[in-house]
Amino acid sequence: MFYLVHMNKVLVNGKLLSADKASVPVDNHSYRYGDGLFETMKVVQGRLLLSAYHADRLWSSMKLLQYRVPAHFTPVRLEEEILNLCEVNACSQLARVRLSVTRGSGGLYDGDEKLQYLAECWPLSETIQELHTNGLVAGVYRDMQKPCDQFANCKSSSFLPYVMGAVYAKQQKWNEALVLNTHQRIADATTANVFIIKDKTIFTPPLSEGCIDGVMRRHLLTALPGEGFAVEERPLTVEEVETADEVFLSNAIHGLRWVGRFNETTYVPALVPAVYRALVRTIF
Repeated sequence: MFYLVHMNKVLVNGKLLSADKASVPVDNHSYRYGDGLFETMKVVQGRLLLSAYHADRLWSSMKLLQYRVPAHFTPVRLEEEILNLCEVNACSQLARVRLSVTRGSGGLYDGDEKLQYLAECWPLSETIQELHTNGLVAGVYRDMQKPCDQFANCKSSSFLPYVMGAVYAKQQKWNEALVLNTHQRIADATTANVFIIKDKTIFTPPLSEGCIDGVMRRHLLTALPGEGFAVEERPLTVEEVETADEVFLSNAIHGLRWVGRFNETTYVPALVPAVYRALVRTIF
């Protein structure tokens, strides 16, 4: 068994347990096979941001992976339990939450298929709410590519391309690495979706390119056109990122972060601040 020691309490299958007492079985499917899903969520002033998008992605992914979801495991109940966890851990004003869901325990053919879930939370610094001053440094990780199949959009605990991409980024002293798909085009980054700006139009790879179905990506695609921005989903090559006017990354915790250098290209944030302000207007 492994132990969770990040905070005072954790949520395990609907029960609040002390972090130093909580554990999962060694034959847990997520631990043993990477057969699990996870959601990284942000709580602000007692509110779970983009909760409907998180629930839609999780339940759609569980259906795709053919999980047996018990009747009592509902989006409403789960959100109540998560917010209560944050309150108990005194971080309801601003917190990061990680929810892990797995099929159950046992072997591939004799598993019990009893869905298990676990939630952890951590307080966040107020600086997470600001658009950072210095741009990120990013490059490309090429040693492992993401497939473009029906499972590629799930936020799966089978996270190896992103793990190795992050290892490589740290070795190169980058802040982020962009991950390629099997067509050698941009899928996403290790912790975010990728957007470029060219001639005042915002582009991001479609889900068919193998990227994670990010909730902040989804929010931006929905909200930005109503804020007056031209947005388009289409495949992106490395060369198109290098020749873009601006590049930014999106995820549920940071909202968006702009890239200052990618390979040998440097960018100046001209339109990104306006995009960020539009995000703030539409999410709160």
